[in-house]
Amino acid sequence: MKEYSITVVETNNPAILKFDTNHFITTGKNYEFNNIDEAKNSPLAQQLFHLPFIKTVYISGNFIGLERYDIVEWNDVKDEVAQQLVEYLNAGEPVILEAESSDKKVAVTVYAEVTPNPSTMKFVASRKIVPASFEFKNIDEAKASDLAKALFQFPFVKQVFLDENYVSVTKFDVAEWDDITMALRELIRDFIADGKDVVSIDINPQNMPEAAQVKNQSKPTLDDTSLEIIDILEEYVKPAVASDGGNILFQSYEKESKRVNVILQGACSGCPSSTFTLKNGIETMLKNMMGDRINEVVAING
Repeated sequence: MKEYSITVVETNNPAILKFDTNHFITTGKNYEFNNIDEAKNSPLAQQLFHLPFIKTVYISGNFIGLERYDIVEWNDVKDEVAQQLVEYLNAGEPVILEAESSDKKVAVTVYAEVTPNPSTMKFVASRKIVPASFEFKNIDEAKASDLAKALFQFPFVKQVFLDENYVSVTKFDVAEWDDITMALRELIRDFIADGKDVVSIDINPQNMPEAAQVKNQSKPTLDDTSLEIIDILEEYVKPAVASDGGNILFQSYEKESKRVNVILQGACSGCPSSTFTLKNGIETMLKNMMGDRINEVVAING
């Protein structure tokens, strides 16, 4: 059975909080309930409406959104609500009651997109497929992902990288993209359309691939300079590399040498140009923004 955890996320509306889950709780549909009568097909929403301050319940993908009445402040009740949600989900109780249908498909489209790495192709889905990023270098590492395991059945698949709404596949040189792209795209699309879990792993550091553990280490264990570097990478670098089917992770900061170590994943890993380009681009950015605290950036292929 899956083990659920909840992350509380603030929104632009102070009356609404998001309670993100580490596993998907619906398949391809969004729900909004304004009262307990509307929530007759959602036992979870019905239970939430027994809280007198709940005005609206939103359920979608991997989060539950709650709008409150003004009789309380979220700071006073959010922890108790999050705990209630965790206990409900981990008890295996239903979120949405739907008529089961063996041929029911999730509406999804998938398209292939080239990346700067000639060995990597990015397959972009029209919906979110995983709640975090994962990289698998071989089928043994892919135990937690049925999709990755299916992709590794192709002898030309070298590595698989998963992020929010895309799959980056790195191939061996024996195959040409013109010959294999269609088969890969159809496998990914059909897998998602069947409503299968792309990743079944519990989202916690000890069960993640080693590189991903760095991303999820407890922030209080890091020094202020490391935290500042992570914030810069998240805001300025990650969106750019994600658009190319890759990812960058902070690994460490060496105070004495003033060296920053980062890990390249997905299309960035092993790319002929990205190691040099990213290293120098990031290095220049960090030096400009952080001054003499940064001497050099070393990029490591994940």
